[in-house]
Amino acid sequence: MPGHPAADIRFTTTFVRSYAQEWEKFDRLRQMVEAGKITLRVAEVYPPERVADAHRRLEAGGTRGRLVIQF
Repeated sequence: MPGHPAADIRFTTTFVRSYAQEWEKFDRLRQMVEAGKITLRVAEVYPPERVADAHRRLEAGGTRGRLVIQF
């Protein structure tokens, strides 16, 4: 999927299930995040009891970043 060329942003669709047992790849991803090579955009963190609020916000659209349910 193309990204925004002026910002040099690229997107890649990744399905976690296809990488479920690939620990080395997950570890490399962790290393890249810790090194600051990849930044994660989190819009908001929700507790499990507010999961319905997170779904409503996601369905409303316009969210920049991920909505995280923290257990």
